[in-house]
Amino acid sequence: MKIFAKIENSYQKKQPFVVYRKPESTYIAGFFQKNDVLNVLNDFSESGFVFAPFDSSKKTIFFPENDTDFISEKLHFDYLKNKENVFEENSIQRENHLKVVQNAINEIANGTFKKVVISRNEVIKLNDFNLVEVYQKLLQNYPTAFVYIWFHPKVGLWLGATPETLLKIENLDFETMSLAATQTANDLDNVVWQQKELIEQGLVTDFIQNQLKNLAWNLKISPIETIKAGNLFHLRTKVSGKLNTENSVLKDLIEALHPTPAVCGLPRNESKKYILENENYDREFYTGFLGELNLKKTNSDVKKSMLYVNLRCMKITKMTANLFIGGGIIKDSDPEKEWQETVSKSKTMRLVL
Repeated sequence: MKIFAKIENSYQKKQPFVVYRKPESTYIAGFFQKNDVLNVLNDFSESGFVFAPFDSSKKTIFFPENDTDFISEKLHFDYLKNKENVFEENSIQRENHLKVVQNAINEIANGTFKKVVISRNEVIKLNDFNLVEVYQKLLQNYPTAFVYIWFHPKVGLWLGATPETLLKIENLDFETMSLAATQTANDLDNVVWQQKELIEQGLVTDFIQNQLKNLAWNLKISPIETIKAGNLFHLRTKVSGKLNTENSVLKDLIEALHPTPAVCGLPRNESKKYILENENYDREFYTGFLGELNLKKTNSDVKKSMLYVNLRCMKITKMTANLFIGGGIIKDSDPEKEWQETVSKSKTMRLVL
């Protein structure tokens, strides 16, 4: 396929690009920037591809539509076999994560916040790394995810397969979702969720409803459902509605939603402050968002944005993969179980390395 050759060529020449496949799509698309300028987003009125960090006080990177070549192809390639993958537990990292989680539970008991999402950065040394092959394995293993590869020589190389939509918007119609709770995928017909997971999911849904009440009308909340993402099950609730034309713009909507309690916590300001002060590493673009911004539909003046939360992702630096994984902590959380949840989530990226 031409697009895979274009990935190789652009990466070797250190030219910025992003290539992605939307959930359950048979097409793959990409923006290839014509220069190595590091563009940042101003007010969400621009058109192109956006890559935003977790911390909204930092700059959002942008590939402008007018300064890029856009390619779209029907997806097809030979099946690539995954290597056997064994998790080698890092005892120091485990103890550090247990400590931060227990401290978070203590803060919840003290009334600092109701929920906080604690994450960690897992570093894996690579013996060899074939960029296109790893990306193809992500595409094959996670057909229901937004699967991407993003590169800018002044920022770095990122890959991911995220199950979570932040926002889809077309004209005044929009869709978002609350996604929370995790368990290893077994039998979908007999899946059982504990009260802890149901509470966590409810917190996220309530937050979204509350944030949107002054920005939108005709809000519709779907029944809660179990979805499969790779080797994991999650709880999902879809939320849709229409924007108020008088006071709603895309920037307001994104700021209302990001970061959601699914990646940050509740109340948002207090939990975000705790994360920035206690996780002991920089999330960078993990739990930020990425996607198409204000692109016109074919043969139409209608603009459409499709943004996804940057979960199940990794950053590649030379021969090192930095994996980012986390989980939501509430008052009934168990530190050991939270550690095991991050281990399960890390398999999404480990599987393709």
